[in-house]
Amino acid sequence: MLRQQDVGHRIVVRRIVGIREGRPLFSDALGELVELSETHLTLATAQGPLRVPVAQVHRAKRVPPTRRPTAAAVVALERAANEAWPAPTRGRLGDWLLRSAEGWTGRANSALPIGDPDRPLPAAVDAVERWYAERGQPAMINTPLPLAAPVGAELDERGWTTRPPTLVQTTPLPLDALALGGPGAAVVEVVTAPSEDWLAIAAGRKGGLPDAARHVLTAVDQVRFAHGYVDGALAAIGRATVTGHGRWLGLSLIEVVPAARRQGLARHVIGALAAWGGSAGATHAFLQVEQRNTPAIALYRTLGFTTHHTYLTRVAPS
Repeated sequence: MLRQQDVGHRIVVRRIVGIREGRPLFSDALGELVELSETHLTLATAQGPLRVPVAQVHRAKRVPPTRRPTAAAVVALERAANEAWPAPTRGRLGDWLLRSAEGWTGRANSALPIGDPDRPLPAAVDAVERWYAERGQPAMINTPLPLAAPVGAELDERGWTTRPPTLVQTTPLPLDALALGGPGAAVVEVVTAPSEDWLAIAAGRKGGLPDAARHVLTAVDQVRFAHGYVDGALAAIGRATVTGHGRWLGLSLIEVVPAARRQGLARHVIGALAAWGGSAGATHAFLQVEQRNTPAIALYRTLGFTTHHTYLTRVAPS
């Protein structure tokens, strides 16, 4: 049977999907194990996320990876993503990164354990806990998998909880023009600073915008903000950065107001930001999306995005 050490690895699951003439019917699923609990396991498959009750699992095992990115590739992308979402308060623990932004978003308020922390692993986790305690914040660590699996095992021993898995997805640029759709009712402007209306939509999605949030959003050398208008009203937003020595276009905060959804506005926003990123020299795009956000994952799949790796946000016990 599977163990927590298998999270972040490729597995095959044979599950019971029904009964016929008194005999169980089986179906096999192949993908990356992104979550394992006492009641369910979740795979990131080529068709999208799949959540399987443990009671339905007949057999499950780890299988060899296919085209898994190297550790160096994961580290490079994680560093590019960190540049794209810069916390105003930062520290270092050897190669590990420590980040704080008044509690705004998990990414900007968590340690990133890539590389050597310059001390034994238990002492490194102790130091992370002290750093966040000094700032009056809960200690959090983002663990890219399977790169940071040893860190995850240490956190398991300490009783740290796990937030829903996040998929780090990538695709080459330029994006497929057909997938982006044809002309629509939206007018998309890509500018160097967000409008107040843009910030209001972002605040609605992220639960407010403290001063630290504005730093996270704007303190990048190459950053753009997409404003999608329908009939003169702001209906969709998006943000893009170019980081990682100019290679990576990072997409974030792709949001459409509820009344304007299902009209292809997100595609138009992404297309405009991707065009800017390509003109700035980026060759690939990345984004981070929660594994449970199936509508967004389905959209990104049509644009060519596939999962590069997965990370878990771990939270220290209170």
